[in-house]
Amino acid sequence: MKKKILTTIVSAALLFSFAGCSASNNNDVSPANDVSADQNVVIRVGANITPHSEILEQAKPILADQGITLEIVQLEDSITPNTGVIEGSLDANYFQHVPYLDQYNLENGSDLVSIGAIHYEPFGIYAGRVTDLSELPDGATVAVPNNVTNEARALLLLAQEGLLTLSDDAGINATVEDIIDNPKNIQFRELAPEQLVAALPDVDVAVINGNYAIEGGLHVSQALAVEANDGLAAQTYGNIIATTPDKANDEALLALVEVLQSQAISDYINNTYDGAVVPLN
Repeated sequence: MKKKILTTIVSAALLFSFAGCSASNNNDVSPANDVSADQNVVIRVGANITPHSEILEQAKPILADQGITLEIVQLEDSITPNTGVIEGSLDANYFQHVPYLDQYNLENGSDLVSIGAIHYEPFGIYAGRVTDLSELPDGATVAVPNNVTNEARALLLLAQEGLLTLSDDAGINATVEDIIDNPKNIQFRELAPEQLVAALPDVDVAVINGNYAIEGGLHVSQALAVEANDGLAAQTYGNIIATTPDKANDEALLALVEVLQSQAISDYINNTYDGAVVPLN
């Protein structure tokens, strides 16, 4: 009888032990992006310094309250933020718009995706040797970004100001081949976007991305012309959070997007950048 009771006790203990192991294993395989869990979640996001990293810094404490640690990796070129996401050293990036992302994917055989648009940076035409667009000379040298999507945007702004005419179907894919009238005989100098501010003394005017204008100490109020906020550019060139398809539904990354689209971040953008950065929410 004692032997039977002892066997029953041992069996029950073993059963309890196995049940405990099973529960422990279930906890071990909980998704890393379960932001409701007690453990901290870390996300690494590559971003340009201005304004992207600055905006992300504002999101940090809000995310920390949700159990998410945001690590910001500052990158100043327009290639490594994407390669970092593809290679896995970054979870996401924040520096580009969808047309640039689409062009990058096309040229590199990648499949990065947008999970949310955050803000818009109006392009501006800034003075170099010429301080009034009406005084732009024949054969003027105009510096523009050297990547396909941003050069198209520069051409659209020049067309907006009547400095050239593009074919009706050019749209956001405009190239110099789409120019059907160039009354000033403009000569284009194609430069990396981060070099445009430094080139101002050597050109008549330059069409500069908003973030690089800010970094170079320029203000949108100084621009000779700015993209219309209700134009094609504003609808198309919102800066996004981009990641890989397998992380498109990652809870921590979606929480990041929600914070960046919040009223608190919109207020920070409006109060900080004097119209050079415009929130999209």
